[in-house]
Amino acid sequence: MGLWPTSATRLVELQEVLGRSSPEPWEPAAAGMAVAGCFVCFAPTTCPGEPGEQAWAAATLLRKGSAMVHSLIEGEAEAAYEPGLLALREGSLLEAAVRALPETPDVLLVNATGRDHPRGAGLAVHLGAVLDIPTVGVTERTLQAEGDWPPVERGAVSALCLEGQLVGFWLRTRRAIRPVAVHAGWRTSPSVAVQVVLQAVRKARTPEPIRRARTVARRARGAATLGRAM
Repeated sequence: MGLWPTSATRLVELQEVLGRSSPEPWEPAAAGMAVAGCFVCFAPTTCPGEPGEQAWAAATLLRKGSAMVHSLIEGEAEAAYEPGLLALREGSLLEAAVRALPETPDVLLVNATGRDHPRGAGLAVHLGAVLDIPTVGVTERTLQAEGDWPPVERGAVSALCLEGQLVGFWLRTRRAIRPVAVHAGWRTSPSVAVQVVLQAVRKARTPEPIRRARTVARRARGAATLGRAM
């Protein structure tokens, strides 16, 4: 796949193509899987969500039995924030962070929706297609999909549907704690997405690779902000 689109019109066209695509389904390995997560944060401004904001994108790679490794990219938001068009703002930053890892992960966890999208191609789908890596979206809330919360037990799920189609699940990663929305992404089904997230969760509610990437990005932002204030 080519470069990231630079206009909303072109992105919508590409999302429609991705939403209709049927890439070969991916199944996780039984053991030794390398799982990565990525996250981007932006400098605090008086007009958040505007183009040109300073940004820090991080990726973290976790393989069972190995040390966790990180990458960090500093750049700028290439577009304003607009629901459904997140790829314009964050796509190239996250791609650069993942490509900066020392090895290609088997699967990538993205802080964005996947098939829960008006054109079936949220940023988790788009990023996976660009990188040619299976992806799973993990978010605090849905974009358009609807579904009741699951029972309180760890591992409990409930369906998230959009226009009658299953696009993900609410998932309890910890007992009696607010669930996360787990989204089918590039080459992953909703059930595989849940399986990957449960394998990547440790003591926290959020999967460890995304949680660590978020920490790396926010610490870099904090250090830069502190440096400017001194």
